[in-house]
Amino acid sequence: MPERPSHPRPTAMAVWLIIAGVIGWWAAFSLTMERLHLLADPDAIASCDFSILVQCTANLESWQGSVFGFPNPILGLTGWVAPIVVGVAILAGARFARWFWWLFELGMLFAFAFVIWLITQSIFVLGTLCPWCMVTWIVTIPTFYVVTLHVLRAGLVPVGPRVRRGAAALMGWVPLLAVVSYAIIAVIAQVRLDVLGNQF
Repeated sequence: MPERPSHPRPTAMAVWLIIAGVIGWWAAFSLTMERLHLLADPDAIASCDFSILVQCTANLESWQGSVFGFPNPILGLTGWVAPIVVGVAILAGARFARWFWWLFELGMLFAFAFVIWLITQSIFVLGTLCPWCMVTWIVTIPTFYVVTLHVLRAGLVPVGPRVRRGAAALMGWVPLLAVVSYAIIAVIAQVRLDVLGNQF
């Protein structure tokens, strides 16, 4: 039998998981189509190539773009289905066992760490900003925050009451946390790549 937590159904989180999942999946699908297009015609120019700095091709054709031996967007095509399914299931009244939340949080932790690594590779190694990749960054970061705070506030991991209360309080600040995260990335990109100077 699934363990039934005492907290109310996280409806707002469920809605966000669906929205983020759909956006993330669409970004992964678009990148996959761009990759297939480039494989079919190596001389083609990707539709998301706007300049030397803002483009998809350099990222897709680099080894960083196929870390596990296949194009990274395939991870997104499969991975973003999970938040959509979880969000819909929560709205339908589903309750998940503690072990399920642990696995879901582990998946989000992997996604978050992978995105941070890709951001550093994009800015410091490749020197490019991939538009569809940035869409993935935009939805992955707050999704990780939301799921992590939910797991903590619901007591799904062994933490004390103070941590649970803190996580519950921080849940309302996720939009600000996300904006601060985006700002940090933007500042790093500007300092490293002079984005504004190269685009305008």
